[in-house]
Amino acid sequence: MRTTSPLGSRRSATVLTAAILAVGAAGCGSSDSPSAAQPSPSVSASANPDAGVIGIRDPWVKAADKGMTAAFGTLVNDGDSDVTLTSATTSVSSMELHEMAMKDGRMVMRQKQGGIVIKAKGTHALEPGGDHLMLMSLTRPVQAGDELTFTLTFADGRTQQFRAVAKPFTGAQESYAPGHGEPMPGMSATPGMSMSPAS
Repeated sequence: MRTTSPLGSRRSATVLTAAILAVGAAGCGSSDSPSAAQPSPSVSASANPDAGVIGIRDPWVKAADKGMTAAFGTLVNDGDSDVTLTSATTSVSSMELHEMAMKDGRMVMRQKQGGIVIKAKGTHALEPGGDHLMLMSLTRPVQAGDELTFTLTFADGRTQQFRAVAKPFTGAQESYAPGHGEPMPGMSATPGMSMSPAS
């Protein structure tokens, strides 16, 4: 009968572990392989020329039965130069880029002249009480859960689509219809505040 010393058992286990690690590393493959270097057609830049202008985080639309409503979210520019959003379109309404601003001592909603600039490596919030994408005259109700497709156009002519889901939002009981005079969310109901688009 043959006996093995404790030193011999340990050495065999070390050799076996090294062999398993070498085989495992070889099985992982190299990132230089043709399949790893080529993106699939579904994510290739040529398959979707509008991809990558900007990112849009948490897009949503305020549900509304008629009249006006708005789309919100955060515009993200990961690029090295500023990007200017000049217009937006959707199938359910004409659209304008809007802002809230003081005019003659009143907070008014008005068209944003010159577009919305998203600074390089920066973000720009579209939110109730601030800049937003205004749906001017709905051709049908936008109900909670509806998904709308928007097309953004930028100053350099590029376009990009995104989808946003409608959700109910009461905020401070604001109204996007002209002449209602209700405050936007986060603003106190002070005399002289108007939700009417400014001329």
